[in-house]
Amino acid sequence: MPLPFHSIYSHGFIRSAVCVPSLRVADPAYNMECTLRLARRASGHHAALVLFPELGFSAYTSEDLFHQDALLDAVRTKLKEFIDESRDLSPVLLVGAPLRFQGKLFNCALVIYQGKVLGIVPKTYLPNYREYYEKRQFVSARCALESTVRFQDQSVPFGNNLIFEAENLEGFSLHVEICEDVWVPISPSTYGALAGATVLANMSASNITVGKTDYRRMLCTSQSAKCISAYLYSAAGYGESTTDLAWDGYAMICENQFLLAETDRFQTEEQIIFADIDLERLLQDRMRTTSFQDSLMEHRERLAAMRRVPFEFNVPENMIPLERPVSRFPFVPDETSARDDRCYEVYNIQVQGLMKRMSAAGVKKVVIGVSGGLDSTQTLIVAAKTMDRLGLPRNHILGYTMPGFATSETTRSNAGRLMNALGVTAREIDIRPACRQVFKDIEHPFAEGEKVYDVTFENVQAGQRTAHLFRLANFRKAIVLGTGDLSELALGWSTYGVGDQMSHYNVNGSVPKTLIHHLIRWVAKTGQFSKETGAVLTAIAETEISPELVPDDHGDPAKPSQKTESAIGPYELQDFNLYYITRFGFRPSKVAFLSHYAWSDRNRGIWPEMLPKAQRHEYDMPAIKKWLGIFLYRFFKTSQFKRSALPNGPKVGSGGSLSPRGDWRAPSDSEATVWLEELRRNVPD
Repeated sequence: MPLPFHSIYSHGFIRSAVCVPSLRVADPAYNMECTLRLARRASGHHAALVLFPELGFSAYTSEDLFHQDALLDAVRTKLKEFIDESRDLSPVLLVGAPLRFQGKLFNCALVIYQGKVLGIVPKTYLPNYREYYEKRQFVSARCALESTVRFQDQSVPFGNNLIFEAENLEGFSLHVEICEDVWVPISPSTYGALAGATVLANMSASNITVGKTDYRRMLCTSQSAKCISAYLYSAAGYGESTTDLAWDGYAMICENQFLLAETDRFQTEEQIIFADIDLERLLQDRMRTTSFQDSLMEHRERLAAMRRVPFEFNVPENMIPLERPVSRFPFVPDETSARDDRCYEVYNIQVQGLMKRMSAAGVKKVVIGVSGGLDSTQTLIVAAKTMDRLGLPRNHILGYTMPGFATSETTRSNAGRLMNALGVTAREIDIRPACRQVFKDIEHPFAEGEKVYDVTFENVQAGQRTAHLFRLANFRKAIVLGTGDLSELALGWSTYGVGDQMSHYNVNGSVPKTLIHHLIRWVAKTGQFSKETGAVLTAIAETEISPELVPDDHGDPAKPSQKTESAIGPYELQDFNLYYITRFGFRPSKVAFLSHYAWSDRNRGIWPEMLPKAQRHEYDMPAIKKWLGIFLYRFFKTSQFKRSALPNGPKVGSGGSLSPRGDWRAPSDSEATVWLEELRRNVPD
């Protein structure tokens, strides 16, 4: 039976949980009840995996009580009860306990699933410095003489080299380590990840000292990034002994450098956090990151010794909605300070790229076609800052407005105002006479007075503008700056060759439309230029996006007549599609699932505060499916030949460059059938 479309388990996610119980020292009965209560909560929330703190059945701070038979026997008794109770629970449970095997006492993590112990992982690195004296009570995993142990009438895999794999859920592969194991230069989880584990779990106690929380967070997020994995981290909380130490109960869930969830610190009540882990995203990144795979060769002998413990995971069959932040604007950070940092970096990458190109070309002037739209505006303000950095006057920027048959008064006025405010050299060239000559030469019906506004009618205007710009650059000893952005390149929304697809250098080539929109608002908001410039930038950001190539003989001449987004879809949706299709290679059904979660309810999630409320849209599934279909057809079927001949320009973000010399190499004559069919078959209307 197929899983519901609107379930995370249909799209390569699993729900994870980390629990911080309130324990009692040396009271296994009480601790088992706390652990079981939280495990049931996690099961009721359809978690696939639940992590508890180190030595949670006894409490970490039992010290020499660990050498008391009564405590060790009680732990085993309560573990048996817990394992029996786990039969009806949905998650894989990771609990900590002191266990004696082979005449030695080990600090252990038990991996339990529905009444069975899948394996036991002993701690490898025992800290014995400052406040830690673990070697007084325990021995390292390296002291184990056997790879299996007898526990609860089972023969159980034992060691720090175990990987637990769900055979029926691709990517659900688990490695477990304990506390200090991640603080060493090369942790056991590093080998686990190289051997294929996508989910790394650290069962920790970790007392708190001043400044330690930031380091723990950095350590775990960094480990998840280096290992291209999810990383779950627990810590002991209220109830541990405070004889000499304190405990803040800080736990977190990370995924490939991103912090998905964390607990509140210093709480007296038990806590549980959840996060949905994208296993497919991790697998995609590992497949693409060749250096990760190269690392395997350096450690082949160690990795060959890893042991795999297969199990059958009972995938929940009901609809389980996603519980994970999904940004509507994946190229634009949601958090204000991060967004400001992103805009600052993008802006300066563009400026630095242009500075180098002008220096290499031996030119001191640039030519820009200024339309009064978003893209040419971004190119113009990048050029202005570049001239400032190079110590050149801004009048070395030669800005040309080139009105055609559909140029509106709004964009024409904004272009002029912006160039005047920036102090660039502004000129206007009416391209209509030249276009009429072309129409006459090629015998186009428009030359005879017929209102035929076909693709040729549009491309003649775009071609004339570009031809003028290149000849002007020749004449003025300058280079032509391109204006087209990443979103237009993805959709093939440009005129090839002698058109807006071509330039000497394009600073916008890897910047998507939604990010350009925010960049312009950021430049205005942060006062990068004068107040007058800021006012014009704001006006441009609020103008309808249009190529202004086809006139509306009955419309308002002051406003753009064409609406780009009515033809190729809302850029905010298409940028979302672009990000997940090119950055991660997700199948269309997963992109639609994520898009619906992000865009179906305008009241869910965070909006960039610079975006006016009137522009905060929402889309239902039919709209999402329609525009995704258009994206797939245009991207995979009709527009690659334009991207294969891109001019130079700097790569800006990890989310995308479509340069054939950069992130994207593809044939110009491929088919879109498999993507369109997957969309049709697997996405509901």
